Amino acid sequence: RFSTGTMSDNEPATKPPPKVFHRGRTATPVANSNADKKEVPEFEPFGLMPRGPPPLIEFLDIWEVDMLQTQSGVNKPQHNTHVYANDRLIVRRGQEFQLKVTFDRAYKPSEDQFAVEFVIGASPQFNKGTYIPVFVNKERQSPWPGRVVDSTDNVVTLGITPAPDCIVGKWRVYLAVMTPYGIRRTKWDETRDVYILFNPWAPADSVFLDDYNERLECVLNELGVIYHGAFDDVAERPWNFGQFDYGVLDACLFILDKASMPITNRGDPIKVTRIASAMLNSRDDDGVLEGNWGGDYTYGVAPTSWTGSSEILLQYSSSKRPVCYAQCWVYAAVFNTFLRCLGIPGRVVTNFFSAHDNNGNLRTDIILDDNGKIDRLRTVDTIWNYHCWNECYMTRPDLPPGFGGWQVVDATPQETSDGMYRCGPASVHAIKHGQLCYQFDAPFVFAEVNSDVVFKSRNRDGTLSTVKVNTSHVGRMVLTKAQGQDTRRDITDHYKFSEGSPEERTVLEKAEEYGSEREKASPPKGDVELVMPLVEVRVGDSFELKLVLDNASDQARSVDMYVSGNVVYYTGVTSSEFLFKSPEMTLGPKKAGKEVVIPVPSKDYMRQLVEQANLHFIATGKVKETGQIISAMRVVTLHTPKLSVEVSGQAKVGEKMLAIIKFTNPFKFNLEDVNVRVEGPGVMSPKHKHYSLVTPGSSLTWTEHFHPRRAGPTKLMASLDCAALRQVYGQVELAVEP
Repeated sequence: RFSTGTMSDNEPATKPPPKVFHRGRTATPVANSNADKKEVPEFEPFGLMPRGPPPLIEFLDIWEVDMLQTQSGVNKPQHNTHVYANDRLIVRRGQEFQLKVTFDRAYKPSEDQFAVEFVIGASPQFNKGTYIPVFVNKERQSPWPGRVVDSTDNVVTLGITPAPDCIVGKWRVYLAVMTPYGIRRTKWDETRDVYILFNPWAPADSVFLDDYNERLECVLNELGVIYHGAFDDVAERPWNFGQFDYGVLDACLFILDKASMPITNRGDPIKVTRIASAMLNSRDDDGVLEGNWGGDYTYGVAPTSWTGSSEILLQYSSSKRPVCYAQCWVYAAVFNTFLRCLGIPGRVVTNFFSAHDNNGNLRTDIILDDNGKIDRLRTVDTIWNYHCWNECYMTRPDLPPGFGGWQVVDATPQETSDGMYRCGPASVHAIKHGQLCYQFDAPFVFAEVNSDVVFKSRNRDGTLSTVKVNTSHVGRMVLTKAQGQDTRRDITDHYKFSEGSPEERTVLEKAEEYGSEREKASPPKGDVELVMPLVEVRVGDSFELKLVLDNASDQARSVDMYVSGNVVYYTGVTSSEFLFKSPEMTLGPKKAGKEVVIPVPSKDYMRQLVEQANLHFIATGKVKETGQIISAMRVVTLHTPKLSVEVSGQAKVGEKMLAIIKFTNPFKFNLEDVNVRVEGPGVMSPKHKHYSLVTPGSSLTWTEHFHPRRAGPTKLMASLDCAALRQVYGQVELAVEP
C-alpha cells in the first residue's frame, strides 16, 4: 500500500478507532451476570457520621444464620430439591422456605426491626427486582411475604416465600438490623447463598404443571430414553440427563451469563428458553456444543459416544469453550438437562421423517427424468430420518388464551430466528391448529411435521410436472418417553389431526393464510401400486430387498423400474450409492403381490457405511401403457450388537460395587480406536476407557468400581464407539438401598 501524503516519523501508520462509551445512554450498566457481585456495606448510615458509627451495643446483634440447607432438613424435601448434589440451599419460587437466626438476646417484635435481604447481580436495585428486603413484622410490606414461624429465647425461625415470578438464579443473603443511625448487616457469606428455581408445583408460577406424574417425569427424572431409527423400526438409546449432578446447576446459570442475558429477564421462562435454544449450539455465540455431521471426530468426541449431559455441561463451564461434538439428539438431551435443572418441565421428542423446510413452501421435491429415474443432480431437498427437539411446559401470556402448555424449543442449528440459530418456544397447540402467526418459529416446526413429498418429472424443455404427491410421509410419528416407565408414548396427535380428516383440511387452509402453501397439484390415482416391505438387518449381514407390485386394472401392465440403494446420514444426505438396478416388470390383469427380489450383499455397503448405519432405498418406475409414475421409499436401519453391562456387590449407599462392561467383536474386521463410556445418576460419575484395537472374535472386559451416593432406583448406562461401529449401547438397572 502506498500513500501520497506525508507522515512524520513519530506518527502511527493507522489511528486506533475511538473508544465507544455508553455513559450517556444508561446511568449504570445492565446487570447480565449472576456471578458478578458487589459488596453491600456492613453499615449503611442514614446521614452524615463525621465521628464514625456510634456504639450500637443496645441493638440486636446477629450471632448466627442457619439456612437449613441439609438434604434431609425442612427445606429441600419440601421443595423437591433434596436430590441436587449441592450443599447450598436450593428452593423453588412461590413456595415458603425457612431459616433460623440466632441473636445475642431475645427478639422483641415491638422494639426490634430487622430484614432479610436478597441480592442478585452486580448492581442490585429494588425497582428492578434484584434487591429484595423481606420484613417479618406486619406493619411493613415486603415484595416477598415473610413471617416469624417460631421464636424461642434468642432463636427465631423465619418463613419466606419468594414471589412466583421472581428472578431465577443464585441470590446472596444478608441479615440487616435497623438502628436510629443506620442499617447494620452481616458480611457476605457464600454458605448463605440460595438458589431460587422455577416451580412447577406452584399454581401461580408460569411453569406450573398440574399433572403429578408428568411433573415427576419431566422435572425429577434423570433417566432418559431417546428414540431414533425409522418410524416402523424404532430404536432407542439410554441417556443420563444428570440435572442433579454436582456442578450442573452452576453450569446452567453460567450458560445464561455467557449469553449476557439481563438478570431482570431471568424470571420469564419464555425468554430463558429462547436464549438457551441459541446458547446450546455454538454457531453464533460460542455456545455449549459444536455440531458435526461430517463423520470425522478426530478433535472431539463422536456424538454417538456420549451417554449423558453432565460431562458436557461441566466441560463447557470449566473451559468456557464449545464442546465437540453434537448432533440433534445430543442438543436435545443437554437442553433437556438445562430445562429440568432450572425447574422448567421438559422432555425430548423425536419426529420421524422430519422435513427441513427453509423456504416455507411445505414441500420436499424429488426430481425424476422423463423415464421415471431420480435426477440426483437436481434433487437437493432432504428429509431427516428422524429429528429430536424439546418440549417445555409454560403459560404464554404473550399469546391468546389456549396457546400455553407444551412448547417446542430446538437447539439444533438448522435455520436462524431473529438472526441467531435457534427455534422456539413455539406453541404445540398453535402448530396443530395452523395458527402460524404466533411467535416463535411456528411455521418452521409446522413444516417439519406437515410437508409433502412431491415427485416431479423434468420435461425435455426443462419444465417440471407434478406426477405424484405423498402427503403422509413426513411427520409419520412423533414419540417421547412415557411417564414413569421406559416405554414410548406416541404424541403425533398433539401436532396434527389425522391425515385426510376434515380438521386437517381446515388446518392446512388456515396455515396457507400465513404463507405456508402446500402443493396444489393432484395427479390422478393410477392402477399400479408399489410397496417396499420392512426388512430388519444386523450390521454386516447380507439381505434381500423386496418390491411388491399390485395391478388393479383388467389389462396387463409393463413397468420400467429403477431401484437405488444409498448409504445416507440420518439427516437424509446421501454419502454414496452402493446399489442400482433397473428391472423390467410385466404384471398380468388384476395381479396382486408380484415380487421383485434384489439381493444386497454386505460387502457392497459395509465399506461405505457411515456412523448411524442407515441405508436408504428408493424405487421409482413408469408404467409404459399409462405413463403413471410409481414410487416407494424405505429406510433400513442396520441393527448393532449390544454392550453387556453387569454389576456385582451390594447396592447400598457408600458400599463398594463393581461394574463389568463386556463386548465381543462379531465382525471379520478389526475395530480400532474404540472408546467405551459408562455412568449412572447417583451412583457413578462419567468414566471413559480407550482400546486401540479389538480384533475379530476377541473380547474386551472393563471392570470399574464405584460407590452409590444416593438411594433409589437408577441405572448404569454404557456406550461403545469407534469409526467402524457406532451406536452400541448397554444398561443395567439398580435399586440402591439407604
